[in-house]
Amino acid sequence: MIYTQKPKTIRVMLTPFRDGLQSSFGGKVKLENYLPAMEYAAKEMGVRHMEFGGGARYQAPFFYLGEDPFETMQKMRDAVGPDVDLQILTRSISGVTLQAQNTEALKLQAKLMKAHGTTWDRNFDYMNDTELLYKTGQPIIESGMHHQACIAMMGLPFKSDKVHTAEFYVGIGKKILDSGMRVDSICMKDASGTTDPKTFYDTAIGMRKIMPPEMPLWAHTHDTASMAVSQYMASIAGGADGVDLSVRPLASGTVQPDVRSMAHALKGTGFELDLDVSKVQMVENLLNEGLADYDFNPVTTMADARVIAFPMPGGAIGPNVHMMVKAGLLDKYGEILAEFPVVVEAGGAWTSVTPGSQQYWLQAFNNVLYGRWKTIEGGYGRAVLGYFGKTPLPSDPAVVKIASEQLKLPPFEGDPLEAAADNIPEAKKALEENKLPVTEKNIFLVISAMVPGKKFETNEGMRLLQGKGKIDVPLKKKEEPKPAEEKAPAMRLAVAPSDMMPMTTRCTVVEGGNSRCFLVTVEPVTAADTPPATAPAAPAPTAVAPAAPPTASGQEVPVYTKFAGSVELVDIKVKAGDTVTKGQVVAAVEAMKANHDIKSPVDGVVASVQARIGDELDASKPILMIAKKG
Repeated sequence: MIYTQKPKTIRVMLTPFRDGLQSSFGGKVKLENYLPAMEYAAKEMGVRHMEFGGGARYQAPFFYLGEDPFETMQKMRDAVGPDVDLQILTRSISGVTLQAQNTEALKLQAKLMKAHGTTWDRNFDYMNDTELLYKTGQPIIESGMHHQACIAMMGLPFKSDKVHTAEFYVGIGKKILDSGMRVDSICMKDASGTTDPKTFYDTAIGMRKIMPPEMPLWAHTHDTASMAVSQYMASIAGGADGVDLSVRPLASGTVQPDVRSMAHALKGTGFELDLDVSKVQMVENLLNEGLADYDFNPVTTMADARVIAFPMPGGAIGPNVHMMVKAGLLDKYGEILAEFPVVVEAGGAWTSVTPGSQQYWLQAFNNVLYGRWKTIEGGYGRAVLGYFGKTPLPSDPAVVKIASEQLKLPPFEGDPLEAAADNIPEAKKALEENKLPVTEKNIFLVISAMVPGKKFETNEGMRLLQGKGKIDVPLKKKEEPKPAEEKAPAMRLAVAPSDMMPMTTRCTVVEGGNSRCFLVTVEPVTAADTPPATAPAAPAPTAVAPAAPPTASGQEVPVYTKFAGSVELVDIKVKAGDTVTKGQVVAAVEAMKANHDIKSPVDGVVASVQARIGDELDASKPILMIAKKG
């Protein structure tokens, strides 16, 4: 039991308005649905420090909600007033994006964040590369924001006495302090909630010995494995000054623990939180009211002890589960989790936090879908090759060789910042060509949605500025009335077959590991279908037709997405009249934030293209038709 004779107030950074939204809904919650709760927390509850942007929550407004992320940040600042510290989360060289950015782009990011109400910037590097932390911390410092540097932590899913120990973490902290850069506070950041409490305690003890006494030490974790309160208790006992907490219904599960749970755990210990716990219920009431129509997925609201073996951040589980449901892949969830330790050890044990967690996840996903190491995911491959910095442990040489061959990139040992592409000129050019204002904000919106190989037609920043932003809000589904024909089809057939209407239903066909959905229409029996009286007795025939256009000549073969659920078509590599060969890549779709090639199933000629880039497709609609050769 922790106890202090000298009372100490523990500072709280309230997280429901960023991490809570991200971990529960992938950030896909409209501003109007949580702003009243945020305003109440600031003006009535007296909360002085909240998280409101960065991470995937920066992307979600313009990727899925049709909202400008900078405008939403400004509205939050206006609602809480000027005296509340508002914090964002940045990812070292990737900033608030998923790709490595150069120094100029990171300077632009810091300038815009500061201009739209940010006072604190928590910056972490998933490789724990302190040189990158130093270089990416400079724009934050120059902008005038509070600079909080992080030690990125997790529980390893395999045994090692070299990394992810308290000694390892304190060593990272010492390098940060010795770097010479201005550090305003340090955070022990465990995005997956898998670090054991003893390691938290030993790390806090070790850091307090080397940190200036006036510099705050913070602790951040998630309650995914039901360990968050014990982790915070250990951190506070070791000398932590602040913790991150949330409020129901955006608390526990994949999010931070509720304020009330932590306050209760600290009763009688001499420690207390710096906010009015008696008013938390009103914040919960306002959130419940605003989120009444949202569909909470049980995977994100329940604790899962399995996460100890697959250190996936709470902020990533939610978005990935939502994407798996949409793509019709949730049945693969268990297999992907089981593959997680394999990709962590082979990769080199970088901390599982964005973008590293997504790299682990997508590689585990590819290993399950296509076979182990048969398809190297671009981010994972560049990470093992060194393009995101030095991995804590050496990556598996065999995997490095495969990644180099598949991505056609050599291993890299230079400065990742210098190797990062300068995307600003390309973004300016795209804005000019589309007659859009070339402002700093617009440039950054475009940059932050740029991914190698991704066409500008699907760039979410361009779409927002053109008024074509995609809307994808996880609301509850409304029940539709059942068709009258389904009530008594057998009786209708027996009594009056001529009255029977065509009945359409959906079925899924699994072939060679691929799933395809068809709409099947059962036509009524007609006189023409009735066999002659002299014919042998046979069942009445039915006409079965897939939703895809029929092949008039019998020679045209439809090409579908390989996913049963809904995915976005992001590339078409052929046109009508082109000759294609079996196995040739003819299109690409995006699922789980990664592109997946679609290959021709036959030799032939493209007869027609049935879809457009940007279309949402499922396996019932063909992308194109191929006239089969021979």
